[in-house]
Amino acid sequence: MAKQQSHDVVSDLIDFLNASPTAFHAVDVAKQRLQSAGFQQLSERELWELQPGNKYFFTRNHSTIVAFAIGKKYVAGNGFYIIGAHTDSPCLKLKPVSKVVKGGILEVGVQIYGGGLWHTWFDRDLTVAGRVILREENAGSVSYSHHLVRIEEPIMRIPTLAIHLDRTVSDGFKFNNETHLIPILATALKGELNKLSSENGNQTDVKKASDKTGTANTKHHLLLLQLLASKLGCETDDIYDFELQACDTQPSTVGGAAKEFIFSGRLDNLCMSFCSLKALIDATSSESSLEEETGVRMVALFDHEEVGSDSAQGAGSPVMLNAVTRVTNSFGTKPNLLEKAAQRSYLVSADMAHALHPNYMEKHEANHQPKLHGGLVIKNNANQRYATNIVTSFLFREIASKHNLPVQDFVVRNDMSCGSTIGPILASGVGIRTVDVGAPQLSMHSIREVCAVDDVKYSYEHFKAFYQEFSHLDGKMVVDI
Repeated sequence: MAKQQSHDVVSDLIDFLNASPTAFHAVDVAKQRLQSAGFQQLSERELWELQPGNKYFFTRNHSTIVAFAIGKKYVAGNGFYIIGAHTDSPCLKLKPVSKVVKGGILEVGVQIYGGGLWHTWFDRDLTVAGRVILREENAGSVSYSHHLVRIEEPIMRIPTLAIHLDRTVSDGFKFNNETHLIPILATALKGELNKLSSENGNQTDVKKASDKTGTANTKHHLLLLQLLASKLGCETDDIYDFELQACDTQPSTVGGAAKEFIFSGRLDNLCMSFCSLKALIDATSSESSLEEETGVRMVALFDHEEVGSDSAQGAGSPVMLNAVTRVTNSFGTKPNLLEKAAQRSYLVSADMAHALHPNYMEKHEANHQPKLHGGLVIKNNANQRYATNIVTSFLFREIASKHNLPVQDFVVRNDMSCGSTIGPILASGVGIRTVDVGAPQLSMHSIREVCAVDDVKYSYEHFKAFYQEFSHLDGKMVVDI
């Protein structure tokens, strides 16, 4: 039975990954899953009318999503039990003006997003996905809306230079991010032939497009716009702008000789986003799930973690605090309720961790070597690059111990720099107790990453148990008295 459950969770993750080439798509999939589970969508632009025992969610910029379930015994000032993760991953985003022509080749200008292992993007079958702004006309009235789009077929590639033209490549593959990391779309000859065919097919649309200035038609290759328009079922001149990124077309899959690995892009951090989302949904699925709950169970999936979280929809924004504030104020008006709630709350900052690499074992400190299949990794850093402390880690370990779930520890070597997460940002900004954790993986920030099947199951089960039991466990832990 446990093996079947593990298979179901992993299969569900694979589906989630394959449906989520961008943060926008990930949020859209999350939204659909929440609605199917009975969560009601809220708007930040409207007043909220909330009830104990009900479940809600809202999105911001369609790239960040916050969902929560209010316990039936919740009163204003009680705690929020939150798992935070992020929806974005390092990628190549199309420039505002992406039309590039060099040497008779149509290229697509991109800018690097985050700290990717960019050499892994060479010689991959690439496509584009993201969102577009469309002009829509109905009964003489014009409106604008955003639509998600994804072209499944491989339409781009970043070719490497043949070894015959660069004999020094054996000493290390070196390239310039601005001049060499540019995908090719088509030859100029084929692009021009395609343009002529389009013009001959619809002279009216061509005139409409040429009459407009500053639209997508003047900034991007017509061939690319035609592919997008075909996918969206619109005309090219209806596309006013877009926010697209290059994506690998190879699907996520279970692999390895023993079928024990997941090979995929964007495991950092869609794996943790998926596990926390599924845990919240399943921990609130039955009629009695929230019967004895005194707090609020919440998941917050943020955009822009890979570039510092400083945006309106990043963890550095007040989006999570806004949600906590609005829920608290919906049930009480006494002073200092929010401050009381913050001190009773707890955040699990869930971001993938570095597994021990068998070919680079010296990169890990000897007593802190997280392994695949070893369970969630609790991250520690004396300089507060992670927000974990002895109290927050104890509470998280206690949940694991009760359910016989493995946990591991990670500390970076003293002679290496340490990355960070949304944990310290939210801990310092909100004043909430925080533990930093993550499932172990290899090839972090590569276009294809690796994690273990068992760790997906452990993460989901640990997060689900956290939602179900934390309010009871926290009542036994006293620190500031």
